[in-house]
Amino acid sequence: MNGHTPPSRSPDRHRELSLKSGILGDSEKIIQLLETIEQVAPTDITVLISGESGTGKELVARAIHHLSRRQEQPLVTVNCGAIPEGIIESELFGHEKGSFTGAVNSRRGYFEQAHHGSIFLDEIGDLPLTTQVKLLRVLESREFMRVGGTTVLQVDVRLIAATHKDLEQEVRKGHFRDDLFFRLNAVRIHVPSLRERPEDIPLLVRKFADDFCRDNHIEFDGLTESGLNRLRHYHWPGNIRELKNIVEKMIVLERGRRLDDRLVEKYLNEPAAAGKNLPMTVHLSKEEMEREFLFRLLLEIKSEIAQLRELMVAQTRPSYHLNPWREDQTIDYFETTEEESGGKKAERKSVADMEKEMIRAALVRTGGNKRKAAQLLGLSERTLYRKIERYAIK
Repeated sequence: MNGHTPPSRSPDRHRELSLKSGILGDSEKIIQLLETIEQVAPTDITVLISGESGTGKELVARAIHHLSRRQEQPLVTVNCGAIPEGIIESELFGHEKGSFTGAVNSRRGYFEQAHHGSIFLDEIGDLPLTTQVKLLRVLESREFMRVGGTTVLQVDVRLIAATHKDLEQEVRKGHFRDDLFFRLNAVRIHVPSLRERPEDIPLLVRKFADDFCRDNHIEFDGLTESGLNRLRHYHWPGNIRELKNIVEKMIVLERGRRLDDRLVEKYLNEPAAAGKNLPMTVHLSKEEMEREFLFRLLLEIKSEIAQLRELMVAQTRPSYHLNPWREDQTIDYFETTEEESGGKKAERKSVADMEKEMIRAALVRTGGNKRKAAQLLGLSERTLYRKIERYAIK
């Protein structure tokens, strides 16, 4: 024993931190997370936040900034995976007029905009290697030059980074610089997945349901204990983001009634349920099986988009009056066309057509927000931008 007694935990302090940060939970993992945030926030040390997609890494970054001495200064958030490789240096560090085609004016980059504040680089594992070199210089010397510039600029920022990738593995593969990794890894905060803290699910469900019902003037009778238990035992691949979407979807599509495990089951994307829509014959070639599997996945996505469409309709109504679910509201990916001879034949749309329809539907659902649309589709923003350009989607 060294004679040092750690400070006792205060439930009131925990609740205060939870309210300030928006990070909800009474589990041991969340209490430890909040305590770590409180410890590192007052310093200027670089923080690397790790965790699966949908766990709330950006929420942790915001909490660190708002509990720091820089809280009155800007917090600039950058999704590194959403910026095309050709312009990312210009976005981060700015550029001078005439430095490249289209640079009609000088522009301040995100680091200059965050001067005296904090910059949050989300999905930092997606940074190109050439940009990583320049970022390392900023971290070590607090100086940089704009693209096309000759003047060295000084900057005072606190860097917070996040990734869902295993950066140590990326270093071994040669996709991420080891010197930058060691510089970023001064303090690492891991955000636990939802399946690591199932005891927090009832609290999160109550929060999401209360907010959604208040904003949309909907009455909701809650979940039975069996319904909550079903949510506790689900594996939650999409984490908190998935839980929020499912809660809102259940409230709308079940017309606010009390939800038991049988009703909850319909909205959980269990792997065993994947074959319900389309049987797969095993006496097929590898190419045919892959094609059938793709159509199966697209049918599952079709169902999700149809339910999201119901959610959009519900949100535009001043009070809660939903019509029963109608199959004709779903998107048909298999359509019937007349042949010139008068006979009918089932014709499948191409995969590209289906992909375009799904992207359009996601963009409509998110009001044109490409970042949210990419999350909805399970794509990186960079991939979504490429597909929008490829299909000329406006």
